[in-house]
Amino acid sequence: MSLRSRNRASKFYLALAISFGAAAAFSACASGVPDELLQERVEAALAAASDVPADALSVVVMDGIVTISGSVVCQECGGRRTPGGSGTVQQSLGAVVRAIPGVESVEFELEYEPSPGGGR
Repeated sequence: MSLRSRNRASKFYLALAISFGAAAAFSACASGVPDELLQERVEAALAAASDVPADALSVVVMDGIVTISGSVVCQECGGRRTPGGSGTVQQSLGAVVRAIPGVESVEFELEYEPSPGGGR
């Protein structure tokens, strides 16, 4: 193989490697924010929010999609999966999380329990 052919082949393989590297980096983090950093931001925002029960919640982030799971104690839920009316815990959680740059969407896996002595 001539020197000229080797240079062309080297340039081709270098360009190919760069293309695959860029594609892998983009697919790993579509929002531009690494999932680990996004999870830290979500957990910090929930801990700082006064209107959400962050202590009993778990946060998982995958490809910018935030999943919040856990048990929520509330006075008006009566054990229903999502309490009726406006201003629910889930709405408050969603508002806090969606305000964080890099969050693509929010999913909930919450269980609602009536508060002791409260509820319907």
